Amino acid sequence: MASISEKFQSLRDRQQCALIPFITAGDPNLETTAEALRILDRNGADFIELGVPYSDPLADGPVIQAAATRALQKGTTLEQVLEMLQTVSLSLKAPIILFTYYNPILHRGIKPFLAEVAAVGVRGLVVPDLPLEEAEELIHTAATFGIEVILLVAPTSSQDRIEAIAHKSQGFIYLVSVTGVTGIRSQLQDRVKYLLTDLRSVTDKPIGVGFGISAPEHAHQVREWGADAVIVGSAFVKRLAEGSATEGLQAVEQLCRELKAAITPVSLLQQVSAAK
Repeated sequence: MASISEKFQSLRDRQQCALIPFITAGDPNLETTAEALRILDRNGADFIELGVPYSDPLADGPVIQAAATRALQKGTTLEQVLEMLQTVSLSLKAPIILFTYYNPILHRGIKPFLAEVAAVGVRGLVVPDLPLEEAEELIHTAATFGIEVILLVAPTSSQDRIEAIAHKSQGFIYLVSVTGVTGIRSQLQDRVKYLLTDLRSVTDKPIGVGFGISAPEHAHQVREWGADAVIVGSAFVKRLAEGSATEGLQAVEQLCRELKAAITPVSLLQQVSAAK
């Protein structure tokens, strides 16, 4: 499996914007999570962000918080999530990015944690409650395991802080599109366009935009503004939780296809259609 940086370079060479779906491990169960990973991988996901359920998810909105609560109530543990990944990751083309809060890492110790997740195919980490000032050890150690630590830039970040985060972030830079937590919004804020411009002025690293993107028109707009990746979480988590597991998986498949089509240039869609 390619690294996150390598995959982004390949996408850039083809002038493609990446789709990064997010789902919560263990909701409704780990068997469904494994199948959702396969479905996302087959239907346009370039990377997949997998959330480890956590009891105090400060960066997550109500949809993902509820999913994490359900997963924890069913007894989902990090060990079980990693066991599930071990069975499925080798069959995936999309690199897995693990979304976890810092406490599980600290509890195990940075090196043992990274060894565990690297062994099951994880290629990236997002740790939303780890500030830049304390990230150096994790970033440095993760690199020895072939794992890239992706840092978040908030809309409230100063230009100096944006530059510092851009310098340290590995794989890509995660641009948070709204002030607040994850969740489904009816529209995107125009300032995302200007935040992208600010980031572009200080780095040539790929930029992924997340938080609040829930519909194909949002994804298309973010691509038009120049993002290298569109990150969609709550919309996938919500669909996977509705109805039966089969219905949830079908809804996830449909949304993934719609989002991928929205960020794929018309000329490329025509080439794919002609090839079929």
